[in-house]
Amino acid sequence: MENDNTNNLVNEIQVELSEEVAQGTYSNLAIIAHSSSEFIIDFIRVVPGMLKAKVKSRIILTPDNAKRLLHALQDNIAKFEQQENVPQFDDFIPPMGGMKGEA
Repeated sequence: MENDNTNNLVNEIQVELSEEVAQGTYSNLAIIAHSSSEFIIDFIRVVPGMLKAKVKSRIILTPDNAKRLLHALQDNIAKFEQQENVPQFDDFIPPMGGMKGEA
């Protein structure tokens, strides 16, 4: 019974999205670090020919929420790949080299 009440509460949360945040921030590199209590994902925009790249956004997650994000991304990628005329990703996409991140 208690689980039903929790699910109803989650379904009733109203999420607000400001115009600024709705525009999004482009990122073509993510660096992930973790400690025993959190995962840190830095989203970076790398511009060809530039020697520096700035972190555009940093997201800090608990390990539980990092796992939820992983599963949500896997589910969405699978749905994306089921669409017609969509290129299939290889099982392994190597990370970009040459940059080390610190959190």
